[in-house]
Amino acid sequence: MNISMAAEQSGVSAKMIRYYESIGLIEAAGRRDNGYRDYGDHEVAMLQFVRRTRDMGFSLEEVASLVALWRNRRRSSREVRRLAEKHLADIEARMAEMRTVSRTLKRLVHACHGDDRPECPILDDLAAPKTTAKVARRPGRARKVK
Repeated sequence: MNISMAAEQSGVSAKMIRYYESIGLIEAAGRRDNGYRDYGDHEVAMLQFVRRTRDMGFSLEEVASLVALWRNRRRSSREVRRLAEKHLADIEARMAEMRTVSRTLKRLVHACHGDDRPECPILDDLAAPKTTAKVARRPGRARKVK
C-alpha cells in the first residue's frame, strides 16, 4: 500500500510517517520500482504502536525505547514497566502543576473587577517576580512556590 493508505490505516499522517522514517524511529519503507514507498501490515502495526505511544504523551526518545523493547522478544517487562512508571509520575506531576495553575488563575480572575479601571490583579501577579520562598499551606505543611 502507498503512504496515504498506510496513514489512513494507522492514524499517522503521511508527513509524520516521513518524519519518523527520517529520524530513524521507524524503518524506512521499501520502495516500488516507481520510487513510491510501499507499506505492509507490519509497517502499519508499527505506525499504530507509535501513534498509541504518542497519544499517551511519551516523548520521541521514550517511544524509541519502547519500539526497541517491543521488537526485542527477549526483553524484560521490568524495563517496560520502569519507562511507563516514570512517564506516569511525570504526567501526575504535570497534572498537579496544572491544578495549582488553575487555582491561582481562578483566584486572580475572581479578584479582577473586569471593568474600565486600569487596576488588574491578574497583570500585577504576572508582573511580580517569581519567588522560591516556602509558603505555609496549612499548619505543619509547607510547599514551594514556583
